[in-house]
Order: sequence, then structure tokens, then C-alpha cells
Amino acid sequence: MKKIQMVDLKSQYEKIKDTVNASIQEVLDTNAYINGPQVHAFQKSLEDYLGAKHVIPCANGTDALQIAMMGLGLKPGDEVITADFTFAATVEVIALLQLTPVLVDVDMDSMNISIEALKKAITPKTKAIVPVHLFGLAANMDAIMEIAKEHNLYVIEDNAQAIGANYTSKDGSKKKVGTIGHVAATSFFPSKNLGCYGDGGAIFTNDDALAHTLRGIVNHGMYVRYHHDVVGVNSRLDSIQAGVLNAKLPHLDQYNKARREAAAKYNAAFANHKNIVVPSFDSNGDDHVFHQYTLRIINADRNGLLDYLQSKQIPCAIYYPIPLHSQKAYLDARYKEEDFPVTNQLVQEVISLPMHTELEDEQIKFITDSVLEFLQ
Repeated sequence: MKKIQMVDLKSQYEKIKDTVNASIQEVLDTNAYINGPQVHAFQKSLEDYLGAKHVIPCANGTDALQIAMMGLGLKPGDEVITADFTFAATVEVIALLQLTPVLVDVDMDSMNISIEALKKAITPKTKAIVPVHLFGLAANMDAIMEIAKEHNLYVIEDNAQAIGANYTSKDGSKKKVGTIGHVAATSFFPSKNLGCYGDGGAIFTNDDALAHTLRGIVNHGMYVRYHHDVVGVNSRLDSIQAGVLNAKLPHLDQYNKARREAAAKYNAAFANHKNIVVPSFDSNGDDHVFHQYTLRIINADRNGLLDYLQSKQIPCAIYYPIPLHSQKAYLDARYKEEDFPVTNQLVQEVISLPMHTELEDEQIKFITDSVLEFLQ
């Protein structure tokens, strides 16, 4: 059996090596390392794929979130609501811009932002909501957009983990996640479903005026060289990374399909086990692209399972071990432990197993057998 990886980028690369190498070589041949033809080609291809009017590439996913908030003109003291159970980048940029982060609990089943908690958190100072499509599952965007419309709020989708997922609205229509809110941010970190070979990110919007503002912000506030019209940053997707993404984007739907198929095999192996809660999804649907495959271990030793799997050279991880409201950087007297019952439970129960496009049946069987051995 091939060695199990949490994310097997090498095997994925081997299958598209010629295309990737040719894309990188084109950048080397043209010497257009910043904003070169590969960047413009990727921007257009991603716009077409998403059905978005505007894609603005940038240097990484964290920058994408920050630039999105800058483009909306949010001011210090404005409150921005987001989920407590996610990676720190989401709240980090809110704090960096001197906005006021407001963390709320999540739903147990989806692990995405709780609609009831969101409603309760809105105040006259609230200006934006940042739903995170956690682990690759689309958040409840119908409800979020209705709340935003009622309270005149911006919606900034954190799509770092769910590129390629579809959201089916209650009217039956489908849209790619990241194209539903006012603006969205994504990451092309190597382990993402669409990952480059370094750092990269992008912002999506269907708003022409906002897109114009964002394009200036990513490039030092310039639209014409040495004319700085807005306060900006230096955040550009380099051409080599764009070349890698150009090579991988045509495979994204197949990559996501392979992840869903692996998740279905995991779920089948763990079905009805008294100590395991598997992620819920429609194996024929496309609202979950499984950036992570995350179990809940109930009434059993989750940490012991982590150690046991690692002792068998099965990589696994806990995403996330500490809630954001408990992180030293984001402590706030407004937060009460009783406001986060689901998040506080999840951090004690979750464990993520290997998930990528190259998982083989033999590997999945070894992983699932090992989990079941420990929990028997």
C-alpha cells in the first residue's frame, strides 16, 4: 500500500505534470512574473467557471478577506459577525482593520454559522456577515441573504474551503458558492481543493463598482502607474502560481467528485457506529466538496484515537482544537461560554481523516479499519 498522506499533492501532480510544467515554462520564457498572461487567463477562466462577473486575483486567501472588507468601506468600530468554529484568518482580518469581530455559535449538523445565533447577534452597529463554508459544505445562504437584506448588511463569503461547491436555493436554482453574497474570498493554498504551489487567493463579486475598487486596492491603490486613487496594499497573484492554477482548474470538478466518492466510502464504513457521527451529505449532490473529512467521536476517547492513528502512520488532525472566542488574541468580555455550546462540544469531538483526490480504496479500508479497531 502506498504511504498515506493527509493531502497527496505529489500523486496529483504526476497526473498533470506535463501541463503544469508547460505553464510554468511559459512564464519563465516570457519573464512576465507579475500580472502576466497566465494571471489574466486564469482570471477569465475562473470567472467563466464560477459564473461570476469579476475575479480579482491576489496574493493569498487572508489578503482576499481583508481586501474585500476594505473595498466595502467598513469603518473602525463596525461590527462584523462570523462563526466561532473556523480558522483564525476570518477573525484576524476583522481585527486588523479595527472592525469589531462578533463571534457566534455554529450548527451541530453542518458546523456552519447558526442562523439563530446570527439573528441574535445583530445590533445597530452590525455592518457585515462573514459566513464560512466550513470543510467544503455550503452554509445556509438563503437564510443569510434574507437576514442581510432585512438589516441592510453586507455578506462576505469565506470560500477558502469550498471552491467548486454548488448551493441550491429553496427555489431550486443553483449557484457556485462565492457568487451569492456581495463579495467572496478564496484561498489557493496548496492543500485547498484548487491549490497552487505556494500562496495565492482571489476575490469574487458581481458588483462592477466594487470590482473596480478592489482592483485598485490589490495594486497599491493604483489604476494608472504612480497615481494612487485609494488606499491599497501589495497583494498580487504571481504568474507562476497562476500557471499552476490554469493547469488544475479544468480538473476541479473531477477533483471534487473524487473527494465526494471517498467521503461516501468513509461514511459507509462508519455507518451506524455508536461512537461515530459522520458528515451528512447527499452523495449525488454537489453542495459539499470535502476540503476536510471530519468525524465527531462521541462517548469515546477522541485524543486517544488521534494518537492511535498517528502510531499507525495514518495522518489525521483536529480542526479546530480551540474556539476563536477562547484564543488569547480575541478574548472579549462580551463572550460567555454558554453562548457557544455547540462550538465548545465540537472542539472536543472532531477529528479529520485523510482527504484528497488520490485516495485509494486500499488506503481508505486501512484507515477505516484502524478507526474501528480503536473504537470497538
